[in-house]
Amino acid sequence: MRRLYLQIYLAFVGIVVLFGILLASIVWYVRAYTPDDRRAFEGAAKLVGQILPASDRPTSELQQEIERFSEQFGVDLVVTDPDGKLLAAAGEPLPLPDLTRSESGWMRARGPTVALRLPDGRWLVARHQNRRPGRWLVVVALLAIAIAIGVYPLARRITGRLERLQTQVEQLGAGDLTARVEVLGNDEVANLARSFNRTADRIENLVEAKRMMLASASHELRTPLTRIRMAVELLGDNDRPELRQKITEDIADLDELIDDLLLASRLEKTETPHRNESVDLLALVAEEGARVDANVSGAPISITGDARMLRRLVRNLFENARHHGQGTSIEATVEASGTSGATLVVGDGGPGVPETEREKIFEPFYQARTTTGKKDVGVGLGLSLVRQIAERHGGSARCLPRDGEGACFEVHLRDWQCTD
Repeated sequence: MRRLYLQIYLAFVGIVVLFGILLASIVWYVRAYTPDDRRAFEGAAKLVGQILPASDRPTSELQQEIERFSEQFGVDLVVTDPDGKLLAAAGEPLPLPDLTRSESGWMRARGPTVALRLPDGRWLVARHQNRRPGRWLVVVALLAIAIAIGVYPLARRITGRLERLQTQVEQLGAGDLTARVEVLGNDEVANLARSFNRTADRIENLVEAKRMMLASASHELRTPLTRIRMAVELLGDNDRPELRQKITEDIADLDELIDDLLLASRLEKTETPHRNESVDLLALVAEEGARVDANVSGAPISITGDARMLRRLVRNLFENARHHGQGTSIEATVEASGTSGATLVVGDGGPGVPETEREKIFEPFYQARTTTGKKDVGVGLGLSLVRQIAERHGGSARCLPRDGEGACFEVHLRDWQCTD
């Protein structure tokens, strides 16, 4: 049983019912008789002793009288001599009296059974024929129902707060840093809710501080980068052209990295694209593919999303294939995926990605290894942004093995419409 409130609920009911059965059993077997109870049993024994034939009379007369009593009063009867020998019986069989006892009283038997010690020493055991041995089961069932009705709100109240806490924990784990739990009461569950809220506050503050620092650092890098670019422009055309070309390329790389950092900062703050517009995915892929001489094929599909983010996704995939494909041809395909999505596949003929690295390369700045085992250059933020943008558009991104050699990246996007 996986639901905690049901476990607590049934535990409460079971414990109370078992306690009730145990208490009833103890009262039944260990109860003490009051003087009035003893006088009533003794009076009944004297009265029966006067009615029944004397002990010196034939047992046939005793049997007839016992049968008459059984029929008139609807009881099962047994009469024994002082030594416990059966003298007469009527109705269903009854247990013989306990000869160790010296006075009349209730017997430990099935149903309400009484043993009367007659004045002449004989014993009469009687039990009502219309007894209901299962009546106690009805009583226990009614008791269980009453307890169940009373205990259910308590068990549900305790576990209901835990379930709300679980919901908020799952929301926090899914990326909702604003998830908090309403604190009710002043018990252990309330303390747990307070601890969760404090932890969520710390996490949100840390993530926000990291994002702000990342955005601020990216903006601050713009100023010295601009000054360096201006200094390069002021150099003469004949002043070490190879150094000038290298610095220009490094500046372009830094500029691209800053753009990636700013975009990563924005993606951490938002869960869905701010702009929703219709984007022709095949046209976008073909346009970006022309920059790297990629072979693009597929069907025209319109995607509803942020055009700038989708362009960055496609461009990063092509740049990754160009950088790691080692001059091999780049293949890109756009096609519909069932009835609820579109798929973009980009592949190259490079050394490929080992199976153990295919998930890790989507981590920011991860240092991947080639299939030969040699450490390659870092993947930077490119593939990390690809996955984040795909997820913001209701999709996913993964790296797959490619037939022959090379790497293959598959991106699924949802919420699309096929064009005519």
